[in-house]
Amino acid sequence: MTWQLIFTEQYNRRAAKFLKRHPDVESQYVKTLELLEFHPHHPSLRLHRLSGKLEGLQSISINMRYRITIEMIITESEIVLINVGDHDTVY
Repeated sequence: MTWQLIFTEQYNRRAAKFLKRHPDVESQYVKTLELLEFHPHHPSLRLHRLSGKLEGLQSISINMRYRITIEMIITESEIVLINVGDHDTVY
């Protein structure tokens, strides 16, 4: 099953800023999104639910430093991308 990634305008702006500040992570970022699209529960993504003010969202890892928060709409097979950045920025 392939999931549909939903890129909102807000996410695209955040991602562009993130990649401008961290061009060295671009290939990891692209690989992370590709893996998310085809296998969102792959262990290397370290998918986990968030709590507190981000309850209802989940997070995946680009690497040990950078994360992407997502909303998974399982009934529609969609994954809505919310934010990207380092741990403190995303959480």
